[in-house]
Amino acid sequence: MTTNQQPQGRYNLFTALAMIVGIVIGSGIFFKADDVLKYTGGNIWLGVVVFTLAAFAIIFGSLAFAELAKRSDSHGGLIGYADEFISPHFSTVIGWFQTFLYFPTLCAIIAWVVGMFFTLLFGMQDASFELQIGIGLVWLVSLYALNIFSARLAGKFQVLSTIIKLIPLFVIGLLTFFKGDFSNFFTTPQLSNIEPVVGLAWLGAVGPIAFAFDGWVVSTSISGEIKNSKRNLPIALVVAPLLILVGYLIYFVGLSSYLGAEKVLELGNDSVGFAASQLFGETAGKALLAFVVISVMGTLNGLVLGFIRLPYSLALSGRIPFAKALSEVSPTYQIPLKSAALTFGLSLLWLFIHYITTKTEILGKMDISEISVVVSYMLYMVFYYTVFKMWRNGVIKNAFFGVIVPIFASLGSAFIFFGGMQNPMFLTVCIPVCLLVLGSAYFYSKNKVA
Repeated sequence: MTTNQQPQGRYNLFTALAMIVGIVIGSGIFFKADDVLKYTGGNIWLGVVVFTLAAFAIIFGSLAFAELAKRSDSHGGLIGYADEFISPHFSTVIGWFQTFLYFPTLCAIIAWVVGMFFTLLFGMQDASFELQIGIGLVWLVSLYALNIFSARLAGKFQVLSTIIKLIPLFVIGLLTFFKGDFSNFFTTPQLSNIEPVVGLAWLGAVGPIAFAFDGWVVSTSISGEIKNSKRNLPIALVVAPLLILVGYLIYFVGLSSYLGAEKVLELGNDSVGFAASQLFGETAGKALLAFVVISVMGTLNGLVLGFIRLPYSLALSGRIPFAKALSEVSPTYQIPLKSAALTFGLSLLWLFIHYITTKTEILGKMDISEISVVVSYMLYMVFYYTVFKMWRNGVIKNAFFGVIVPIFASLGSAFIFFGGMQNPMFLTVCIPVCLLVLGSAYFYSKNKVA
């Protein structure tokens, strides 16, 4: 006999912690450390401050979403929560945002990062940007083929990469931390390869740091499978970001103090490979860099795995054009092939946009992924306000979770958004693009969705 009921009580607290850490820790920390130093003018202490403030926003945001997760029968993440607690129109807006901006921009950036670290692994430090994009494209195509034709193998690769991703983060982080020079920890060095920081421009580091922390909200979709979720989920959603923050700070401070801020900025994304070689020698350093490559490959695989089903989910409730075609599931591969084809096309489009924006430097220090990551925090504020309304209506009894948590979560989101605005191109380029997608989704929903 078959049933549609979700399994209950499958995961204990430790497993839930491991899943959240595995979801969040991916590729961002390995190629965003130099970006953080660019915004802080090489000041390591300012970087630590922004890392901590970003974690603050995530912890309270996690607690707010936990309040929704504890009261929801939905296992669809943000789209499900929006549909159940807010409105079908906002659910459509969230779905379009994730389909046309969030997932494809992340896929594009991570595909390029695969190519970048792949060339570094094989000693091609002077590899062209075009070659890196090309290698990333090959891996993106391969992953789509793998997830369509052999979903089981794709799942096994995801498990392997999740285990491997923690090795370089903590091995390199801990060793460089204990071997680093902290004499300039609180000072802003005079660097020849970066402009001095003016005013609050250092808050622009929020963008790359938010990218490195991204993925935490996905963890709320497992709430129905956690044992004693009313107790364990809030604990996991607070402890996990703290564990991730500790790991990130050890890596960031260790790498920056060991190599020096100027060297990190000079090497850019090659810093992790250079540090590994300095610590262990060329051969062992290459092995650790290989772990980084596998980690990044696994991050992209996880994104593809979730992305290919997103238009299909929207199509089932008629929330996207061509819903009938997109909701078809291949009887051979048990995959919505047209939905997968749409997501592949969107990923290619944003990979091309990433190429153009990087070559022309139109976004300055920002990349396309930071657009959707930063804007997503503004959308989260609607959920935080919903938690507050639930307290006001007596659904949530505890004032800490119903008042303090959503207020602090909203302040954290506002901080991240304000940090993103420190890049002058954010308002002139990024916001109009986001408003176009979000506005189109809302008007489509008003006319087409009941």
